[in-house]
Amino acid sequence: MRTILIADDEKSVRDSIKMILEYEKYDVLFAENGVKAIEAFRTRELDAVLLDIKMPPGMDGIEVLKELKELDDTVPVIMISGHGTFETAVEATKLGAFDYLPKPLDRDKLLITLRNALEHRRLSGEVEQIRSKDRILGTSPKMHEILDIVQRVGPTEARVLITGESGTGKELVARAVHRASKRAAGPLVEVNCAAIPHDLIESELFGHEKGSFTGATAQRIGKFEQADGGTIFLDEIGDMSLPAQAKVLRVLEEGRVERVGGNTLIPVDVRVIAATNKNLAAEIQQGKFREDLFHRLNVIPIIVPPLRDRPEDIAILVEAFVREACERNGFALKKISEPAVQTLAAMEWSGNVRELKNFVERLVILTPGTTIERGELTAGGLQRKGEVEDLIQSSKSLQEFKDVSEAAFIKYQLEKHHWNVSKTAETLEMERSHLYTKIKKYGLQRADGEEGEES
Repeated sequence: MRTILIADDEKSVRDSIKMILEYEKYDVLFAENGVKAIEAFRTRELDAVLLDIKMPPGMDGIEVLKELKELDDTVPVIMISGHGTFETAVEATKLGAFDYLPKPLDRDKLLITLRNALEHRRLSGEVEQIRSKDRILGTSPKMHEILDIVQRVGPTEARVLITGESGTGKELVARAVHRASKRAAGPLVEVNCAAIPHDLIESELFGHEKGSFTGATAQRIGKFEQADGGTIFLDEIGDMSLPAQAKVLRVLEEGRVERVGGNTLIPVDVRVIAATNKNLAAEIQQGKFREDLFHRLNVIPIIVPPLRDRPEDIAILVEAFVREACERNGFALKKISEPAVQTLAAMEWSGNVRELKNFVERLVILTPGTTIERGELTAGGLQRKGEVEDLIQSSKSLQEFKDVSEAAFIKYQLEKHHWNVSKTAETLEMERSHLYTKIKKYGLQRADGEEGEES
């Protein structure tokens, strides 16, 4: 139930609004002056405020509005008044009021305005949640350098090549460049070149005409056409076949695509951002990557450092991942102790940010209390619960410690998803084939002795 605060010095007005809102199943709170309105705002979880502009004695509505917006700018405030002027309405709007309603209040207009305010807050929250998931987190000098490059390069049309180890967050950098660009209102089309079979990559990128090959039962619009007016992100471009590389080079040179089986050149206005975890210079030497394409893509190089090169960022990442895991799994927000964070910061993460994120989610799920202590790092079948030193002493190497942790986490996720490998791989943000390799490596089996299968 949505909770609405009515702040008005007239009891008759409060009672009439209460009658309207309670009939619509809203929970209603009262405040007869500005001081009590602010007190209610501080102590209660509110979804919206109906605030009278004239509330003698003491603070008037405009003063209260300023205070409320400083406390929480996300709660919509609708101003109401029987004595307001156009100038007052403009002032309130500039200060952040969602809308302005004159007295006597029209029931339908009141309800419509309130619903619009609540919907606006919901959508704003969703957008912020999406943005927060895509944020590049970190205060280390290396991350500051990347953010600076993103802000300077984003508004240009320059192509960007992002390199770095797997799991470092190259896709987040690509999205940040797009958001900072003049194309931000256009589409961002992401293509994982490593996940597309070589015989289908050209159809995926450039589209195909009906009947152009076996199985082409209808015309298909390719990713370059879909990205027209926006950005295409070619992730893991180092895995792209040489024939497909030649066609991408042609698109970059001519600004036109030709569908498989077609004979028409279609103009496309696309900015290209590419990423890879491979050493393209070495790939060029081995004849696996075109040097001319490399130079076309590598206008602005951005190197995303591995997590081991920015350990000072781990604390920030852990806090964010704990919050995200709690929200995604419907848990009350948990805290993580400083000793636990320090232990995580001292560890090496071969899988970088992705590995850390998965490990933190496991901690959130398997920790029964509201605080993740250092001893919880050994929970969930890694070893008996206890101090992390016990596990370290029993492990012959750091790799053994990490293998035991990873095996337990993967097995937990497999059992959580009833050994559905596709769903588990999606949760772990890894390819299905990579998950099968992990299952084989650790000898993971169901309780009935069968290995994981697609279900």
